[in-house]
Amino acid sequence: MKILVAVKRVIDYNVKIRVKADHSDVDLTNVKMAMNPFCEIAVEEAVRLKEKGVATEVVAVSIGPKAAQEQLRTALALGADRALHIETDERAESLAVAKLLAKVVDEEQPGLVILGKQAIDTDNNQTGQMLAALTNLPQG
Repeated sequence: MKILVAVKRVIDYNVKIRVKADHSDVDLTNVKMAMNPFCEIAVEEAVRLKEKGVATEVVAVSIGPKAAQEQLRTALALGADRALHIETDERAESLAVAKLLAKVVDEEQPGLVILGKQAIDTDNNQTGQMLAALTNLPQG
């Protein structure tokens, strides 16, 4: 069974964020970025399933800027077999991410898709539910 795991690039949880002078967004200048902690847990669980013999392949996927390759490398270091990067410099909202992930699910045909429970930057917890609805797959 192939497992697909979504990985999100976020500001490192140890970093104190700064707001831009015009209050339009968070200032990302020289800010340390990391894999979303809940995505890291998802990757670790997928790797555990592979080590138990339940899964045959773990594929990490990330949607974001070129720099998100760093988080995919982290997923590979944790034990993922392959990494897919959908590169975009636009800020991807939950529904757009779910639609892109649905295309990946359609192409990769995984037996299981694991997403972290939520992202620490937006705290939305919406992508998993939207992906389940778009792919007509069960979600738990």
